[in-house]
Amino acid sequence: MASVEESRRLDASVEDVWKVVSDPHHLPRWWPRTVRVEGVKLVPGVNRSRFTQVMVSERGNPVRADFRCVAATECQRLDWQQTIAGTPFERFLRASGLQIELDGSEEGTTVTLCSDQELRGLSRFGGPLMKSASRRTLIGALDGLEAALGGTGGGEEAGR
Repeated sequence: MASVEESRRLDASVEDVWKVVSDPHHLPRWWPRTVRVEGVKLVPGVNRSRFTQVMVSERGNPVRADFRCVAATECQRLDWQQTIAGTPFERFLRASGLQIELDGSEEGTTVTLCSDQELRGLSRFGGPLMKSASRRTLIGALDGLEAALGGTGGGEEAGR
C-alpha cells in the first residue's frame, strides 16, 4: 500500500474549507490538473455521493476517474474511493482512495490529505515513484485549496 499524507494550516474557517472540499464541483479550483467534474450525484449527508473527475495528463490527454464517497462526517472528515474495476487504472491499481480531515480552531483549519493506493502486479515495485508523485499532487492540492480560499500561498506546514 502506497500511503502518503500532507497537512497544512489554512487561514479559513472549518465551515469555509468544508464547503469547498465536500462539493466535487469545486475540484477544478483546487485539485491539480482537474479541468472539470461530470456526473455529480450529491446525496444528502454526503455519503454515497459520486462524480467523475476529468484531468489532463502531462501529454495533454484527458483522463477520467470515477469516485464515490464511502464515509463523511460534516466539517471533519471525507473519504473518497476511486472506482477501479473496468477502468484503465485496473492495470496498475487494486484500490485508490483519498481521505480529507479538517481540524478547525480559532487560528484557522488544519487540512490533512491522505492518499492510499494499493498497486497491482509489477506496478508494486514502483511504490517509491508512486509515493513521490502522490506527495507532489497532495502538496499541489493544498496550494490550490489555499488559493481557492483566498490565501496567499505558502501556508504553514502542520507536519506529517
